[in-house]
Amino acid sequence: MNCSPAEQNKNRETVAAVIPTSIKEKKVKVGAARIAEYFDLINNKNIALVVNQTSTIGDTHLADTLQQLGIRIKTIFAPEHGFRGKADAGEKVVDGVDLKTGIPLLSLYGKNKKPKPAQLAGIDLVIFDIQDVGARFYTYISTMHYVMEACAENGVDVLVLDRPNPNGHYVDGSILDPDYQSFVGMHPIPVVHGMTIAEYAQMVNGEGWLKGGIQCNLSTIACENYNHETVYELPIKPSPNLPNNRSIYLYPSLCFFEGTTISVGRGTNTQFQVYGHSDLAIGNYEFIPEPMDGAKYPKLEGKICKGFDLTKVELTKIRNEKALNLDYLITAYQNYPNKKDFFLKNKFFDKLAGGADLREQIIAGKTANQIKTTWQKGLNQFKKTRAKYLLYNGALKQ
Repeated sequence: MNCSPAEQNKNRETVAAVIPTSIKEKKVKVGAARIAEYFDLINNKNIALVVNQTSTIGDTHLADTLQQLGIRIKTIFAPEHGFRGKADAGEKVVDGVDLKTGIPLLSLYGKNKKPKPAQLAGIDLVIFDIQDVGARFYTYISTMHYVMEACAENGVDVLVLDRPNPNGHYVDGSILDPDYQSFVGMHPIPVVHGMTIAEYAQMVNGEGWLKGGIQCNLSTIACENYNHETVYELPIKPSPNLPNNRSIYLYPSLCFFEGTTISVGRGTNTQFQVYGHSDLAIGNYEFIPEPMDGAKYPKLEGKICKGFDLTKVELTKIRNEKALNLDYLITAYQNYPNKKDFFLKNKFFDKLAGGADLREQIIAGKTANQIKTTWQKGLNQFKKTRAKYLLYNGALKQ
């Protein structure tokens, strides 16, 4: 739906009317809900969206809200898991048309991770609005990198609408070794970076991490009533296998298992809240991975996995640790009978860890404290860099 300029100006005067009352009353207001703050940036322009199922204002998708206001949305770019968020991790996302809005859909996952010049032709501004979970290997920040880079190269503006980081209350992990750069690790940051998506975009731009040090014309809209200590319950799961806050809190620690033979519960209803293996010698919990939405071919499908259930651990306990928990990983390795087969041969573990050190340290029998000591110099330097880009008063100053 396209409106005349007069109709758009009228819409601008009534922007607040499209924000549900429930959103106005919530303590945290996400950037997308603050339409009055960015309406002038997008009015009378050709817009592309980088969005998924989390890109909502209340119960309404951002695309629907902006169309209601007469904004010209020409393209929707879909990241990993797709526009509606149902694809498996790593599954190809296909191009198409959104049936509800009629807007063309273009995949930014698979071979086409970066928008092509032809796909940005005629676009004035790209809006990025996706819920992140604050881990280096969560690929939405990699998608954002390539979008910013393509926009910088093609003279297209970028607007990032901020959302809270549920893991934004701490910083931890080793700094990525540039030799291990991949789509699950693009930048020299720790595993848990403690930044919102808009803060992160500002750092990518400001530190010259786009190709050739190029910078895009970047604008951001911050959240209201938020800082890095705010406990935020995600209203929509950010991807198929992160169904709740417990899985999101545990994800930075348990995701390392994705580079091993151990299952983290894909193919169950407790994804990233359990871990185990059919050959593991310890643990009093059992689960059987089976095909389901978001896990068509789960690891150890149909096998009885013995291991550990973390669904009873209090959320406040996990959150208050404010650190990666390496004990899960170390304990599983020490009690796995065929240690030479524990880490996958494709070295995916090293990509997740951002280098070979963590794998080698675990094999060498290092304790969690000994391993974490080796991270401190890099973490201290990163925190100084990070501080330049924080948007919120009361933000974590570790």
